[in-house]
Amino acid sequence: MSASTAEFVLVGGGWHHPESYATFCTALESQLGFTIHVPQLPTMNGTRPPTADLYTDSDSIRDFVTELADAGRSLIIIMHSYGGQVATNSLVGLGAESRKQQGLSGGVIQFIYVAGHALREGESGLSIAKGKGRENFVVAQLIDFADDGTCVHRQPKDILIGPGLPEEELERCVASLGRWHGKVLSQPLKQCAWREIPVSYIHTLSDITLPLHYQKSMVEAIRAAGQDIQTFDIESGHCPMMTKPEEVAKIVKQIVGGLDI
Repeated sequence: MSASTAEFVLVGGGWHHPESYATFCTALESQLGFTIHVPQLPTMNGTRPPTADLYTDSDSIRDFVTELADAGRSLIIIMHSYGGQVATNSLVGLGAESRKQQGLSGGVIQFIYVAGHALREGESGLSIAKGKGRENFVVAQLIDFADDGTCVHRQPKDILIGPGLPEEELERCVASLGRWHGKVLSQPLKQCAWREIPVSYIHTLSDITLPLHYQKSMVEAIRAAGQDIQTFDIESGHCPMMTKPEEVAKIVKQIVGGLDI
């Protein structure tokens, strides 16, 4: 296939708007030259009380990716944080191999999780935290819930974004964040697309929001299910696409370099 037909779709995390990833997208486009799409998740639409949840997000991303696949695009899905939960739940059947068996061109050729929720059917973000005895810490210490179910991160600078940026740039990153519908943290996956799509995972080694041992447990569950997965490490907090965009872009370029495109 021609490299010109390959495109990225970046499925962002909770609290993140597309502009949160602007610096990373610039770095990635500079290194690879592929088109990068960053669709807005419905749970980040700012409506109060909220009108969207995990399944609304899933439907939105599925429709977005289906349209690109039907246009013959070979798609690399980059998933940050909660974005992994959405894409994992929504893209079953849209892998390039699955579509090829149906006589269709286009489709997803690679999943790349960046500190992403690579969950299994029936799991949710909070169920993983609960399984490791950390549910109360996540709810009480990290997230501030309003009565309508929307939420913000209590410590976006130090814990969500993490170290590595000068104060002015850090303030710009915080300003790109928004209020999110926290209900999604307890909503379980109905499907699991990594079972049929090649997978890579970028570990964030100093992550407090999604600690490294959480990330590794999800990777091991994928391997235990019989799926190969390549892993990479980056020394960062939870948002390396904000704090180390060039380094993440280099890892993505390395992954893409091993694909048949």
